[in-house]
Amino acid sequence: MSRIYLASSWRNASQPLAVQTLRNAGHFVYDFRNPPNGVKGFAWSEIDPDWQAWDAKKYRDLLTTHPTAALGYLNDFRGMEWADTCILLLPCGRSAHLEAGWFAGRGKRLIIWTRDGEEPELMALMANAICTSLDEVLDALEGGA
Repeated sequence: MSRIYLASSWRNASQPLAVQTLRNAGHFVYDFRNPPNGVKGFAWSEIDPDWQAWDAKKYRDLLTTHPTAALGYLNDFRGMEWADTCILLLPCGRSAHLEAGWFAGRGKRLIIWTRDGEEPELMALMANAICTSLDEVLDALEGGA
């Protein structure tokens, strides 16, 4: 069975079901919403409820100095190091794409799980598989696709 880092977004309503479905299939899955150390998953609103109004300098300063950001990063990065596979569950944002790129650059397996309506991305060719359904994802995890 695979050790999966499911890279996605807090805004992706499919993420919790994807975690559970992959676990039910026998895989170990890092869930950024619920890290295994019991610390709640990172959200910018924990640092400042008005985070969307930050300018670039405030973003940079809090990203690099705030202990909540440091803990969130460390949790997720440890999950990335632990995993042998990244599933990029679309739609998602820039952080998930950075995570997926890290997996590709490290030579770890990268599976992109897309669906109708997603904007095509040329660099998706870095992935070992591009899947359009759960069945395709499970097949790719078993060495197919």
